Amino acid sequence: MPDDDDPAAFVSDRLGGLLAPESEMLRAAGLAADEADLIAAKRRSLSDPVVRQLARERFAGLWDEPEPAPTEADERGSERRGRALAAFAVAAAVAVRLPEAFGFGLVDSDDAGFYARNVSLLVLAPLGGWFVWLKRPPHWATAVIVAVFAASAAVINAYPFDDDGSTFVLAALHLPVLLWLVLGLARTGACWRLSDQRMDYVRFTGEMSVYYVLIALAGAVFSALTVGAFVALDVDTRWMTEWVMVAGAAGAVVVTAWLVEFWAGAVSKFASMLAYIFTPLFAAMLVVFLVAVPATGRSIEGEREALILFNVMLGFVVGLLLFYGAARRPSDRPGFFDGAATVLAAAGLLTGVLTFAAVIGRIADFGWSPNRAAIAGINAIFLVNLAGSVWLCMALWRRQRPFDDLVRWQTAHFVIYAAWAGIVVVAFPPIFGFA
Repeated sequence: MPDDDDPAAFVSDRLGGLLAPESEMLRAAGLAADEADLIAAKRRSLSDPVVRQLARERFAGLWDEPEPAPTEADERGSERRGRALAAFAVAAAVAVRLPEAFGFGLVDSDDAGFYARNVSLLVLAPLGGWFVWLKRPPHWATAVIVAVFAASAAVINAYPFDDDGSTFVLAALHLPVLLWLVLGLARTGACWRLSDQRMDYVRFTGEMSVYYVLIALAGAVFSALTVGAFVALDVDTRWMTEWVMVAGAAGAVVVTAWLVEFWAGAVSKFASMLAYIFTPLFAAMLVVFLVAVPATGRSIEGEREALILFNVMLGFVVGLLLFYGAARRPSDRPGFFDGAATVLAAAGLLTGVLTFAAVIGRIADFGWSPNRAAIAGINAIFLVNLAGSVWLCMALWRRQRPFDDLVRWQTAHFVIYAAWAGIVVVAFPPIFGFA
């Protein structure tokens, strides 16, 4: 059995199993083992996307894929993808309006709690369906995704939440995180165990965020002009705000995913550029903050809002390190960008230690609460992540460890983040009495 922690061994074993019959025939004809595997992979990759993806990993540097001329089959496939895209986008648009048929008003303040519980489920379920249709993940992965969505829907709607309670707010904030991480199983397909494929999901997430913001801005301008035109004619525009804008925002999630999947170009470079810009900026800001703490003699322990802010900031640091890994090429030599990432990770670690100590101090003074427990938990996870990141960044800078080790470390935490989000959604409410 291959070592699951060794991506090269996993790729070689998986690809060898898929190519075994044809590769053995080529070896019998006199080809060397690597030559036989490469030729067999070239032949199979034309019809098997899994082989194509594994071959890129196995034969990195040798795998050349010129853009083939579109065939009639390609055009039919493009039409099928277009129809599927339209179907899932419409499903997302309809899903956010469907509760109206059961008496839940989107603009009714009394039903705000229902939409806070379910909006991520209503929007991300069609996106997950599109991922599954497009990527064809293993059956067990599809079953896990369906089970998580179904269990989340049951729990979030069955629990007797107080809509003003902390456990409700925490559950509503953590549920989309859990669902998005689980959707990574569908997006990565059969290659989910490969760290570079998990990092590709990070890259996809960043690019999709940029695309969606651009689409939202364009949609806002279109909506404002449309509403202004009809208001000038003294026509009621509630249909625009309650239907077109809401349904369009939901359907745009699926459309944005399609744009990133098939049309990513200049914007994908823009997302990488943002990582290059903000990694050194955040590193400098955290260094200044760490100098200011002893210089001012102030403590953050008694400031609840400050603790929340600093944990959000730690989340940005961890996220930036992820996008740093997504923007950097493994073949790049250590340079300024890597040094900035090392400083960012180290400054984030020290900030996390200060924040964690302050959280523990508040717990000692005031006892446990849902918010304090949630902050302490995610802070502890961030500390472990950042400690490992500092070590691996320094080893990369000294050329003692390959960049892939840092990618593997960062993406391995996806399971931990998903598990913690699941705990906050499912376990926190009953533990704290739905407070």
